[in-house]
Amino acid sequence: MKQKYNVTVEGLGIEISTGTLAGLASGAVTISQGETELFVSTTVASALRPGQDFFPLTVDYREKFSAGGKFPGGYFKREGKPSEKEILTSRLCDRPLRPLFPKGFMNEVQVIGILLATDQVHEPDVLMVNAASAATLISDAPWNGPVGCVRVGQIEGEFVTNPTHDEMLDSDLDLIYVGSETEMMMIEGSAEFISDERFYEALEYGQKAIQPIIAAQKELAKLAGKAKKEYNLVVTPAEVAEFCEAHAADKVKEALGHDSYTERKIAIEGIAKETSVALREKLGDENVDSNDVARAFDEIQEKLYRQNILDTGRRVDGRGVADLRTISCDSGVLPRVHGSAVFNRGETQALVITTLGTSRDVQDIDGLTGGATSKSFILHYNFPPFSTGETGRFGFTGRREIGHGALAERSLLPILPPEDEFPYAIRVVSEVMSSNGSTSMASICGGCLSMMDAGVPITAPCAGISTGLVSERDADGNITKHVVLTDILGAEDHFGDMDFKIAGTKDGITGFQLDLKIQGLPFDITLEAIKQNAIARMKILAIMGEHLPESRSDLREHAPRIHTIQIDPEKIGALIGPGGKNIRRITEVSGAQIDIDEDNSGRVLIFSTDKEAMDRAIQEVELCTAEIVVGKTYRGIVRGIKDFGAFVECLPGKEGLVHISELADFRVNKTEDICKLGDEMVVKCVGMEKGKVRLSRKAALEDAKDAAEDAEETETAAEDSE
Repeated sequence: MKQKYNVTVEGLGIEISTGTLAGLASGAVTISQGETELFVSTTVASALRPGQDFFPLTVDYREKFSAGGKFPGGYFKREGKPSEKEILTSRLCDRPLRPLFPKGFMNEVQVIGILLATDQVHEPDVLMVNAASAATLISDAPWNGPVGCVRVGQIEGEFVTNPTHDEMLDSDLDLIYVGSETEMMMIEGSAEFISDERFYEALEYGQKAIQPIIAAQKELAKLAGKAKKEYNLVVTPAEVAEFCEAHAADKVKEALGHDSYTERKIAIEGIAKETSVALREKLGDENVDSNDVARAFDEIQEKLYRQNILDTGRRVDGRGVADLRTISCDSGVLPRVHGSAVFNRGETQALVITTLGTSRDVQDIDGLTGGATSKSFILHYNFPPFSTGETGRFGFTGRREIGHGALAERSLLPILPPEDEFPYAIRVVSEVMSSNGSTSMASICGGCLSMMDAGVPITAPCAGISTGLVSERDADGNITKHVVLTDILGAEDHFGDMDFKIAGTKDGITGFQLDLKIQGLPFDITLEAIKQNAIARMKILAIMGEHLPESRSDLREHAPRIHTIQIDPEKIGALIGPGGKNIRRITEVSGAQIDIDEDNSGRVLIFSTDKEAMDRAIQEVELCTAEIVVGKTYRGIVRGIKDFGAFVECLPGKEGLVHISELADFRVNKTEDICKLGDEMVVKCVGMEKGKVRLSRKAALEDAKDAAEDAEETETAAEDSE
């Protein structure tokens, strides 16, 4: 019988267990909170693939519909490709795990998480990270964990650990914090204009909150952890490393002085090719692996990049450590689209387009784990291969694109106007035209300008920028020297220690994400990076403000217009009509779209790009919802013929009786002598009796006669005066 091992996280209601499922995996656990439960496994390949030159860590999280007692949609009734939520959770888990594997370890590691049950109360993404850490910790994989993960919210000024879905509705902070026992590993989330100081306090709070989770994992490892297996690490042969260093280091150093990313890349590729030829001549083709040469050149560049920054405080493009690259921006760059902007920062360029839509354009979310069922603000990020001067697969949305788009989306969401003031669906698309560092932050800046160009009345401009890090550690792993870099290049991201992105307005932070390549970030450096980021952010906002100080006062010509009509909620049924017949008729005859708020508030939204269509729709809606008023004249339709008179429909669905005595200014013997069914008739409302409408054709004719006589008298008087 299998032995079950169980640990409980003190104070958080989380339970982690192992021993009963997936016995052949390197490590496997189940984790639960409330009635939400996940299974996560870690499996390590026993050997490397031939020619493998990278560390293939894959993390896949899947939500099974059975976990929520549902059937999958579609014909096949089987889960298909991963949703955006599943991809983002997989990325969330991958990023803190990856740096803790030893350098040179290249055996494939696969982490798989499956949502087994959900109570619609507790969010599984945080549980996934903790379970992945626990499964990897108790496996035989060499890994310097564990890590702990919590979600930190802020409700009425107080921090809350792992708030429920309902509690998150009242929170102005959504921080996912991952750390080791002593240092921060990864953060991600958004906020509603939180100050730098309060943001730092939230990080400190998160570090304390993860300690019981780390302690529980360590306890589980003592109970059920496997002995760590010895794996061969992939290192560059000393002979190859020494030859490349001697033959190419000075040339690479010179090549790194080129201003352009492309020039640097071409120069280094040429040096690498030349060095490889020389090495093969010395050692023989059969003794030289191209992967070893590539790795040696990577190590040379890393050393030179880092040394130059640490020793001189200068970077390859000549900037100081806190300097921004040259920034420029433009808006209104495309015809017909609703809003557009180009944001340039050095060699990074994003073309961003905003489209305004109606309530029918919102994105439905078919989720299992609670939260919103639709969203009216969408940001899509596209990263084509030409943006880095390369060829590659095009038209496929990768995980990185989804992750960067989600970061930009949640950073811009807090600056949007309330939907009751600006009831549009908004789609922002960032097309990365050129990439040399931090295109997600360029997408935030360009996205903000694009919405302003579209006339979206944002609450405040928003900008984002990334800071990096280069550091040295002693034998005990303590950082002895470091430099925080503002506005990092692609190479500084690749060869550096961190990518710390923060977006916000002059009023506070709205979005953030931290990725590390080192095994933890001390809090003093974290604070330094936050302060340095804030200074750069204000500079970017100033540049954006010089170009476009505020949102356009009007929408673009081809954007849909919205007209709001407030009607009596009790008249919604009359507007819709039986089976939706009436509202369909109005849509067809006018060409406009009509939406009725589902909250029965009586708010009616009319969308159209054509003024004539808008006016016709407004008229039709007002007719449908208006009441017959005493003293007002109407052009109606005869709907009923009786011996005692005719029933005339003055407004859609609203009619009154024209008594036979009111049909004409003479005696009428039969109603049919004056009118028949379907005839148009001008009538005047002459009274209301017990909810019944009294109409008069005779009174309407008299009014028309009087008006004609008045006009004639006016004309005669004018002629006499001449």
